[in-house]
Amino acid sequence: MIVKTFNKEKRDCKTIELVCDLSITGGGTAGVCAAITAARKGIKVVLIQDRPVLGGNASSEVRLWILGATSHMGNNNRWSREGGVMDEILVENLYRNPEGNAVVFDTVLLDKVLNEENITLLLNTCVYDVNKSSDTKIESIKAFNSQNSTEYVVKAPLFCDASGDGIVAFKAGASFRMGAEPKEEFGELFAPDKSYGELLGHSMYFYSKNTDKPVKFKAPEFALKDIKQIPRYKAIGKDDKGCRFWWFEYGGRHDTIHDTEHIKYELWKVIYGVWDYIKNSGEFEDVDNMTLEWVGTIPGKRESRRFEGLYMMKQQDVIEQQEFDDAIAHGGWAIDLHPADGIYSKLSACTQWHSKGVYHIPYRSFVSKDIDNLFLAGRIISATHVAFGSTRVMATTGLCAQAVGMAAALCTEKSMKPADILENGEIKNLQNELNIVGQSIPNIPIKTSTNLISEANVQASSTLEISEIPFDGNWFSLNISAAQLLPFKANQSYNFKMLVKADGATELKVQLRTSEKSKNYAPEVILESKTFKLEQGEQYITVEFSNGTPNDQYAFVTFLSNDKVSLKTSNKRYSGVLSVFNGVNKAVSNNGKQVPPANIGVDEFEFWTPHRRPEGQNIAMKIYPAIQSFKSDNIGNGYVRPWGEVNAWVADLNDENPTLKVEWDETKTISEIKLFLDPDYDHPMESTLMGHPEEVVPFCVRNYTIKDLDGNVLHVEKGNYQTINTFKPNESLNLKGFTIEFVHPSKDVPAAIFEILCQ
Repeated sequence: MIVKTFNKEKRDCKTIELVCDLSITGGGTAGVCAAITAARKGIKVVLIQDRPVLGGNASSEVRLWILGATSHMGNNNRWSREGGVMDEILVENLYRNPEGNAVVFDTVLLDKVLNEENITLLLNTCVYDVNKSSDTKIESIKAFNSQNSTEYVVKAPLFCDASGDGIVAFKAGASFRMGAEPKEEFGELFAPDKSYGELLGHSMYFYSKNTDKPVKFKAPEFALKDIKQIPRYKAIGKDDKGCRFWWFEYGGRHDTIHDTEHIKYELWKVIYGVWDYIKNSGEFEDVDNMTLEWVGTIPGKRESRRFEGLYMMKQQDVIEQQEFDDAIAHGGWAIDLHPADGIYSKLSACTQWHSKGVYHIPYRSFVSKDIDNLFLAGRIISATHVAFGSTRVMATTGLCAQAVGMAAALCTEKSMKPADILENGEIKNLQNELNIVGQSIPNIPIKTSTNLISEANVQASSTLEISEIPFDGNWFSLNISAAQLLPFKANQSYNFKMLVKADGATELKVQLRTSEKSKNYAPEVILESKTFKLEQGEQYITVEFSNGTPNDQYAFVTFLSNDKVSLKTSNKRYSGVLSVFNGVNKAVSNNGKQVPPANIGVDEFEFWTPHRRPEGQNIAMKIYPAIQSFKSDNIGNGYVRPWGEVNAWVADLNDENPTLKVEWDETKTISEIKLFLDPDYDHPMESTLMGHPEEVVPFCVRNYTIKDLDGNVLHVEKGNYQTINTFKPNESLNLKGFTIEFVHPSKDVPAAIFEILCQ
């Protein structure tokens, strides 16, 4: 029993002081990825989250799916899903949670953080103040947990603000912006005017479900009474739920920080008014047994403060795919701006303009220009309002924040400030350390000098040569144009034989296309075009493209739409090879072709995108000469995904025991062997609601054995589903070489591996 008598002085809450190497405020995808990356490099991290769960907008409190450069497979960014910890989280969620349950996703994130002994996690803890040791240096931050009535003082040499609204940076006095820059400041032709609005609003969602008996609904008094106040009310579907209502948005005309509570009440008004409309208007059938299962209690924020770093990204960096010497990540989501009036706007709910491919994001945008020991992460990084329209999405922020975590580890190791990484070649070290853990910075491979595999002779028991994509699949109707995306050798002529079926006499046009930029996948350049006269029934056609491509690059064997024609497909799938279609994906403003208004600084081009499995089979064909891009020479080139070329060794499916043999001229001391496998970087893996057809992607090697050259087993892996597999023996091994014996993922998918890293 505790009895406390009256105290005329005020009482203080319990206070705990924590000292760490890196203090991170904000436990969304950015904060989580930064914390895990830093902790795995051995530094002590305190991760502070003001909510009861991790994930921010991806958590069960908001339930927005995680997306990034893959953009719902609705753009031309092939094999662009974010790597490293971000990939690891999404692959883990696919395995545990293919149905996309947001509550289960909470546990995936919590597991990842709790498994890192170097992370101290503070949930339900709100940072409210900052102490500075000088004008430009933070000494500590103060936070309060209302659940345990405890105050925390966190001291660190380095701080990262991933809080969304930028509470640490704001309190520290860092320069920031809210609203849209005028066109003139950065020459951004897409900068919106005030009539469109300068801020994106907040969103809230709801879930409904069917029960086994009628359920009535009496709307609360605050609910929206007139559904016609929502100009797009006819787009509301009774079976839609969760983030399919992303356009339930409000607040862009308000202060999106200080007016958040007002915005929340307005969104509740909308949600309960919409449900009243669904249940009681008589406009919907079969709703008697439906009930509300869940309504969000906090809004998902899109935009508030953006803080100024050493460089501010702008529209041209995104659209023109600007390359930076200090690139630490890639982006690829469209420039996605929304009218400030949100759900009450008569304008389109969003305006998305895509670049032709992925673009670099520079390290400088994550370093405060004012506070010496402050990193920026998440949606508050240094970008204009227009560029922010692309960089703000969660898979991108998670990928970028990994660079912050790694940079903090390097700063800790070498007693540097964040800006020091830009000097004396340290940015190259940061880029390499990131790529070693799967960052895949475009055009920047892992340094051969840091991988002993570069000194080894790598031999394979077999190598895939695609002389035929077997004719063992279904028929695909060419009611939309289709193409087979294949890696071509420069200036090589190719001959293709396809099986087609015509409903009657007609013509079929076949084209060879490629991209202006050799590492893009937008087939805007038509290299050759052939027309074939078809008779009714099944028949083979043979097309020869004599000129080939100007570079070693991907090209598209393209079949223009004709609803009288079908193509034979194949059940075989191969790493780095897929079919694409000139279809429509309304979810990301993809109508088959991007046709922007004049003078907004955006390109016009077609979209050629894959279909989600189990659809999207390769187009069956015989190919001469065979595609020979899958050799073991790819092992050691530093790329861990397709980038311009396949960059993978792929075994022949007829090889019953596919094996790689790695051998050095002299014995090497090996402390770690890391395998980079194929998690299908083209699959977006939306974290919630969407659902996916598999628990493990079909290209991923699940079973393999590592042996020394004498046949002694070093490691056996069974049931793998993750991208990066690390074998770290208890003691370093002295090896002249080793073999890896693989098992094909299935009878239709050969074993493949992008890279082996030996250190």
